Amino acid sequence: MGAIPKFEGFVEDFAARVDEWRMYFDAAEPQKRELPGEWHAKLNTLQKMCILRCLRPDMVSVSIQDYVTEFLGGRFILPPPFDLPLSFATASSTTPLVFVLSVGTDPMQALLQFAELKKMRKKFHSLSLGQGQGPRAEALITNGVEAGEWVFLQNCHLCISWMSELERLIEDFNPESMHNNFRLWLSSMPSSHFPVSILQNGVKMTNEPPKGLRANLNNT
Repeated sequence: MGAIPKFEGFVEDFAARVDEWRMYFDAAEPQKRELPGEWHAKLNTLQKMCILRCLRPDMVSVSIQDYVTEFLGGRFILPPPFDLPLSFATASSTTPLVFVLSVGTDPMQALLQFAELKKMRKKFHSLSLGQGQGPRAEALITNGVEAGEWVFLQNCHLCISWMSELERLIEDFNPESMHNNFRLWLSSMPSSHFPVSILQNGVKMTNEPPKGLRANLNNT
């Protein structure tokens, strides 16, 4: 840092204040603490993040959120609301709707409520994928295409060997021979084995788990 004018003398001052910097390093939220010596007043927010990156890289993402909130506003770090009706409105019978899962989320309940709202609850079929479930999943899709049903294939990342067959089935969708009410819903954790063509042609949705008391109350 000695080569950067703003940080001139930092190395020497750091060596002279090792105990103070150790307290900064050991803090639960170092990004909220004042830097030892003159550095808190001398450096701007972004420059302080550079020091945080050197000492506590695990807290950089939190610090970036604070930075964005300070200069742009809190709405830029909040995930967009989970809007099933909007996603559904942009899809058709040939368009798969893909839930990209994250830890702690499960779209099943929301999807069941939406199926009830659209009067499709009795024509809603779900299957949790895994070893040996490929033929059952294909049968559900075939029946759903003909009868105009909703098919929800959960956890595609657990059935990697069948993903190429799923890709083929979706590529063969023909709107002229399919029931207009048919919808194919998929869920998967992020996986390099999930077919790229399905992601490119499908409607993608994410549902982040609520973080903090306010987000949990809103979710409830």
